[in-house]
Amino acid sequence: MSLLYVENVSRHFGNLRAVNDVSMTVEAGELRAVIGPNGAGKTTFFNLISGFFQPTAGRILFDGNDITGLPPHRRVTIGMARTFQITEVFPELTVHDNVRIPVEIEGGHRLSPWTSRLAAAKVRDRVDELITMGGLDNKADRLVGELSLGDQRSTEIIMSLALRPRLLLLDEPTAGMGDQETYDITQLIRKLHREQALSMVLIEHDMRVIFQLAQRIMVLAEGRVLAEGSPAEIAANEAVQAAYLGKAS
Repeated sequence: MSLLYVENVSRHFGNLRAVNDVSMTVEAGELRAVIGPNGAGKTTFFNLISGFFQPTAGRILFDGNDITGLPPHRRVTIGMARTFQITEVFPELTVHDNVRIPVEIEGGHRLSPWTSRLAAAKVRDRVDELITMGGLDNKADRLVGELSLGDQRSTEIIMSLALRPRLLLLDEPTAGMGDQETYDITQLIRKLHREQALSMVLIEHDMRVIFQLAQRIMVLAEGRVLAEGSPAEIAANEAVQAAYLGKAS
């Protein structure tokens, strides 16, 4: 049974068919990518998976359960997490405090008026573990707003991991970054996929990132699936080259 099964989903905005009859499966431990030119429907498709939009037609199953009508916060509780094109962090807080907040939420301590020493120690250990995982040990006490875009993105990713997801959706994780930051985030994603056995789906415009990371790629164009296959199959697909890859700089 696939971890995620998206069956013939569509999303219409009036006469605009942003996503039209798209299906996709994600297996446990798989790293998949969704690519396509601007306006292809990629972010709308992510919004359908994560519950920010309801589909006009079709259904979405997660671990065999129909979650089509489930709101975003409920999808988080069953093991789905997402990052956004615009980094979602608390810039006025330190890296440590940014990570501590979702760790406390995941542990059920956020609204508790009293926390035992044992529980507090577990929170500290988990925060430290995640910060190390993100390669941010020497920046734990820095305000996130003072950090580079790459370090802010790393912070956001490990904040998502604090909720112990089984599926992580990454929306343009290297957007706006230079070569070194792009390399660092690519290495972080690869590390998390291998060491944490995370299932991942990413949207990304940088083809270097896509072909380094993805095991399978789905190409959207005008809201429909244009092609799907391995990186080698997608690179050799003439329709994809004409629609997208051939226009990449």
